Amino acid sequence: MEERNKSVTIKGTVDSVTYRNDDNGFGVIVLDYNGEPLNVVGELGNVEEGEDLELTGAFIRHPKFGDQFRADVCIRTLPAEASAIQRYLAGGVVKGIGPVLAKRIVAQFGDETLEIMENDPDRLTEVEGITKAKAKTFSDEFAKVIGFRSLLMHFTECGIPALYGIRAWKKYAENALELVRRNPYILCSSSIELPFLKAEEIAREKGVPEDSPFRLTAGIKYILEENADAGHTALPQDRLLDLAAKLLGVEPAVAYEAVKREIDEENLFVYLKKNRPFIMLRDYYTAEQYIARRLSIMNSLSYDTKINYDEVIDIAETENGIEYAEKQREAINTALSKGFMVLTGGPGTGKTTTLNAIISLFEQQGLKPLICAPTGRAAKRVSDLTGYDAKTIHRLLGVKAGGEIAGFEHNEENLLDCDVVIIDEMSMVDSLLFEALLRALPIDCKLIMVGDSDQLPSVGAGNVLHDIIESHTVPVISLTEIFRQALESAIITNAHRIVGGEMPVLDNSKDFFFLQRLDFDEAAALTVDLCENRLPKAYGLDPIGGIQVLSPTRKGPLGTVELNKRLQAALNPPSRQKTEIKTFLYTFRVGDKVMQTKNDYEIDWKKGDERGAGIFNGDIGVITRLNRLLGEIEIDFDGRVAVYNTGMLENLELAYAATVHKSQGSEFDAVILPILGGYDKLYFRNLLYTAVTRAKKLLVIVGSKNRLEFMVKNNRRMNRYTCLRQMLCEEAYGAPPEDSGDE
Repeated sequence: MEERNKSVTIKGTVDSVTYRNDDNGFGVIVLDYNGEPLNVVGELGNVEEGEDLELTGAFIRHPKFGDQFRADVCIRTLPAEASAIQRYLAGGVVKGIGPVLAKRIVAQFGDETLEIMENDPDRLTEVEGITKAKAKTFSDEFAKVIGFRSLLMHFTECGIPALYGIRAWKKYAENALELVRRNPYILCSSSIELPFLKAEEIAREKGVPEDSPFRLTAGIKYILEENADAGHTALPQDRLLDLAAKLLGVEPAVAYEAVKREIDEENLFVYLKKNRPFIMLRDYYTAEQYIARRLSIMNSLSYDTKINYDEVIDIAETENGIEYAEKQREAINTALSKGFMVLTGGPGTGKTTTLNAIISLFEQQGLKPLICAPTGRAAKRVSDLTGYDAKTIHRLLGVKAGGEIAGFEHNEENLLDCDVVIIDEMSMVDSLLFEALLRALPIDCKLIMVGDSDQLPSVGAGNVLHDIIESHTVPVISLTEIFRQALESAIITNAHRIVGGEMPVLDNSKDFFFLQRLDFDEAAALTVDLCENRLPKAYGLDPIGGIQVLSPTRKGPLGTVELNKRLQAALNPPSRQKTEIKTFLYTFRVGDKVMQTKNDYEIDWKKGDERGAGIFNGDIGVITRLNRLLGEIEIDFDGRVAVYNTGMLENLELAYAATVHKSQGSEFDAVILPILGGYDKLYFRNLLYTAVTRAKKLLVIVGSKNRLEFMVKNNRRMNRYTCLRQMLCEEAYGAPPEDSGDE
């Protein structure tokens, strides 16, 4: 066997195809290499038996499957000799041609078979059993095969993984190659998702001018999409033009013309706030406009019955042995009389007790409530607390396999069967998801939105709960009284101190601990030791399922990337018995705790006899099986088991440590929070508050008391550019709010 792990180029003929994933091009083949069989793995596209390949990669030894060749680049050549051509056609590459017909065709034309099929298909009628119509069909199918091969070859020459070629073919079919050659930037579209900077490389090689409309449009959309990933549904036009000028190396005036063209073609939209234009991508403009209109209609239809339900609430108190506080009674009354409201409050203020009463009394009125939350963990939590079945919003709407954000089974044409929808953890609901839910509600459906307005906004773009509350267009009941039982928890009392701008009490009592470490390496080492040894020994906690390390940031010595490497080395170290799959940032192995970083509506999962689709941003799971030969990873997301292929790993990361933002909607038995140094803008009060409230039983802060105090005092909220608040006010009052700002 040749030297391992050294990049080499080899040639051979495909003897057999062991495995192929048509979604991402990953394959396992047996190659006839110098007369000997050789296992080859990699993104090989749709290679067939009999094809000649030139592969660049390395010989490796797999712990289970032995010697093999990992191909990084695959250059394909159609078979030239009759015997290879027969094997190629017999494999079913051309629809309608099987082994018997392949033998007859090759017997007739020999080495010229493929040339005749491509350039003189009428001659196929010389073969017994092939009519003129069949010859035309075979020729058309072969043309598609050639087109797809040419596209993948073009991508190989440009250094683009086969995955993107497959996506481009699915979208543009036979026109894909011509379109990509003319405009490489179409590969940046949402369904193909080639990174803009990679498209830039290709465009430069092809000599695309810097002021090409294709380039300007793609660059502007890239900026808006990057900012949407950071939570903004809109950008001020002046800011967008400045960013575009820097990214694209053009004058702002040139960028403005490109923006104007896209607005004229309704690919982008402009919205004025205090006469300052904000630019929005179509999806976010449509979503926020629809949310504003729909909530306005629901508000007008859910008129207050003016009925006082105090007697009903009194009976509920007697039956449940509960005495509701004044604000809780107000919330219950508002829900029953108006059926349209926001219920907000921090931990220990009785939101769950109030919600239980509302649901029970709705049922007594003969109404059918549906309860949902943005994430699986949040849905499970509200189910456990209320005793009522709750689903994720995605499961409630029913994700269509292969669908996009709007690809739900329930929509305007297939409404949900309900009288009331209750959304918990509303602070986590982004603009696109809320739009999808509203579209699926009957027009007279009651809507109760429950959340903590002091928490961070959603992971996805938008600031829906905050915008609704600040618009003053929807009834809002805020619970502020902390109940006696909750006062026994230092986590809860300190959370309220933090949100009120006071330092938490750091007396290391009850369930809230602070351990000072002023050196980054010492703080990181203590974080790992707490997770690996001290907390499991002292409290019997599971390091994987019971303890979660949270960090304000991804970067730096106490960011999630570095902490995950340390924690993985301690909790799930490499061994000769564990197969690994490596990506740019991470090495994955069985037993690893992982997190999905982007909504993927196409991932199939199973949970017992139940089947579904969709794994979403922030979902945490554990790798239960890993097959490197097939490039597959099986992950258990709280009972939902999904199989990932190598092309999907770009949206997966280790999750021993997670950012505070990604932890929203989840609760963990114990949370370890390292706070030391870092970028000031990421260290602010409601981020600290959100982190503290993720802990159910135990919170340990490791780091600097001064940095902790800085966070408490820094009341800079995570501001986002959105237009929903202003749109809500315009729908309700015909004018934007007087104090309308940029965010």
